[in-house]
Amino acid sequence: MDNCSVLHVLLMIFIMPGWLGGDLIISKKQHETRSSKASRGSHLRVRRGWIWSQIFVEEEDPTPRKIGQLKSDSDTGDFTIKYILSGEGAGEIFIIDEFTGDLHSLQRLDRELKPFYILQAQAINRISKHPVEPESEFIIKVQDINDNAPEFINEPYVSSIPEMCPTGTTVIQVTATDADDPMFGNNAKLIYSILQGEPYFSVEPKTGIIVTSWPDMDREAREIYLVVVQVKDMLGLNGGYSATTTVTISLMDVNDNGPTFQHNLYTFAISESAPVGTTVGRIMADDSDVGLNAKMNYSLEDLEESSTFTIQTDPDTQEGIVILAQPLDYESKRRFIIAVEAVNENIDTRFLSAYEFHDRTTLKITVTNVDEPPIFSETPYSWKVLESAQIGTQVGAVYARDTDTTNNPIRYSISKSSDTEEMFRIDPSNGTVYVATRLDRETAAWYNLTVIAREIRDDQLSSSVSLLITVLDINDNMPTLSQDYQPYVCEDTQAGELIELISATDADDPVDGHHFYFSMIPDKHINPNFTIRDNQDNTASILARRSSFTHHDRTHYHLPVVIGDSGSPVLSSTTTLTIRVCVCQPSGHCPSAGVEAQALSLDLSMQILLGLAVCLITLTVLSTLTLAVRKYKTLRQEKMATQELETEEFSEKILSFAVPESSQTVPLRHPRRRERKLCREEVATSIRMSLRYSHLIGPEDGVFQQFIIDRLSEADEDPYAPPFDCLHTYAFEGTGSATGSLSSLESAILDPCVTRDVGPQLLRLSPWLGAADAETFF
Repeated sequence: MDNCSVLHVLLMIFIMPGWLGGDLIISKKQHETRSSKASRGSHLRVRRGWIWSQIFVEEEDPTPRKIGQLKSDSDTGDFTIKYILSGEGAGEIFIIDEFTGDLHSLQRLDRELKPFYILQAQAINRISKHPVEPESEFIIKVQDINDNAPEFINEPYVSSIPEMCPTGTTVIQVTATDADDPMFGNNAKLIYSILQGEPYFSVEPKTGIIVTSWPDMDREAREIYLVVVQVKDMLGLNGGYSATTTVTISLMDVNDNGPTFQHNLYTFAISESAPVGTTVGRIMADDSDVGLNAKMNYSLEDLEESSTFTIQTDPDTQEGIVILAQPLDYESKRRFIIAVEAVNENIDTRFLSAYEFHDRTTLKITVTNVDEPPIFSETPYSWKVLESAQIGTQVGAVYARDTDTTNNPIRYSISKSSDTEEMFRIDPSNGTVYVATRLDRETAAWYNLTVIAREIRDDQLSSSVSLLITVLDINDNMPTLSQDYQPYVCEDTQAGELIELISATDADDPVDGHHFYFSMIPDKHINPNFTIRDNQDNTASILARRSSFTHHDRTHYHLPVVIGDSGSPVLSSTTTLTIRVCVCQPSGHCPSAGVEAQALSLDLSMQILLGLAVCLITLTVLSTLTLAVRKYKTLRQEKMATQELETEEFSEKILSFAVPESSQTVPLRHPRRRERKLCREEVATSIRMSLRYSHLIGPEDGVFQQFIIDRLSEADEDPYAPPFDCLHTYAFEGTGSATGSLSSLESAILDPCVTRDVGPQLLRLSPWLGAADAETFF
């Protein structure tokens, strides 16, 4: 049953107390009214009220039918009373006969969706329209039928119980629900049973609790059980519905088994040359338990011989791992007999006695003989030698022997891979090592050689050993400055001020460490500029002896520095430092390493003033240039305006050779522009170019070339020349021109400025005439 159904049932119970007990229901309001009237006087007649029986409608019934009747006790059957129905589903699901009060159901109902309906009924007089009975509530209950099958909830069901548990141990509870009405009949009354899982488990029919029914179930025999549980409604009667679920039950292990060895004797063999830590073998005691209950520890019982071997438990497999703990020697001992015991970590005496959690077995370990290589007396060897040792100096001797009974002779050698430069040699018969070439500690401070000892007979077995030779230092290197110092002195340096702090280094490595001494070159004259102070900590300070160094007087000074060490014999070196004079910044920093121009030493305020001055000068120059350009343009425009009128007449002459006499002469310049005077050369050139026999003039003619140059110059310098003046394009067309001139006006291919719609040979000059108001400026 869902929550909604339960809520509806509770509402029905609270709204209609005593509803199931009688067929006659009088509304509380009517009852109170009648009681109050009766209390006023016994002579008043008690007014009657509604009469109806308990109303039910069966769910899932689609046929319209009568389900009950509502009637007033004032109804005499003369149809003077009208019945009115309202509330949930009135008019759609339920209707009432207004004459008889009969109630009818029109639709199919589902109790699981809505278990009951609350409606209101009213009776009125048809003539006076006055209420005969006040509006009263009543309930129509939807009667349940078994139309829902039970369902298991909280699936899947998985549980585990300890093995060996007693009969009746609760395993798990399964739960099923049925959407039918649990208050009506047996539709929602469930009963549980087991279809699979007997005789080990059983289920309580009403609660669904599964319990064990077989005593002392053994996990080692069977670990997982699948129990199938069935639930039926209607208490399992015929015609009901059912459902099944599967419960997975596993048995948890308990420590009811002890370890058991499968063999009484385990035999292993191991070579005498096996290194310590070698696994000799594995043994295992079986334990049917799992997890913590199967964990066990192994131990060796024979104390005298067990020190040669140890045993550990593999945490994953619970095997006992026998491990070699000490070196073996076939010649000393060839066989070991050891007892091994296995015992559980966790002992539970509820199931077994403490003794049953133990078991024992025996190990027999045989040592096999091998021909062993020579063994060195030391491992490794470590020697020292002075780097001044002469060639042939003996450094030391190695020794190896054959431990086998054959005692084969040994031959020694140095591995070439460890002594590639052959700095040492070895006597092959006795293992004595000598210096083979001059040593230098600063080149190589130590040598790691590998000496090989090989048996001469049999299989020529060999072994090797490391030989570490340390080269001891002698004082054979002069001290030098630790870095390339670049000292500088500021112009405002005062006497006694620190110029530079220097330190030294030496390739030698004395036992007591380095100690350097710094000084100046002995001279009968004292250096008037600088001095050196030894700080006695392997550093020295270069100090200024005077003040007022000037970059203009001298740019740099040279200062020799003598450095001596404390070795035996004492070695020294002389290094000359170059000290530059620098115009330093206020912080004492020398820009550009002390070599910079005087202009770079300006302070920040001077640089700002200089920048402002440059900006003012630049603005002044730009303003002057702007005024000059404007004045030049004004004068140029006035000059060109006076020359325009003079040019118009000459331009008409040039145009006349391209246009027939019957055509109108068109000026080349703007009609408003004034003529300008032509120079002598321009007039001559224009006249010559206007002649009909101009086809005799070629591009090499001087007059033609001068004409072209003049016209290009005029076009470039004329600010009033419109960009569409096509007649300003001058070129030599050749002697094939129809006009015999330099113009293309009469060519077969007309110029783009010539229009065809104004006549066969008429030149269109509308661009000049149409641009009367246009002005052009640079």
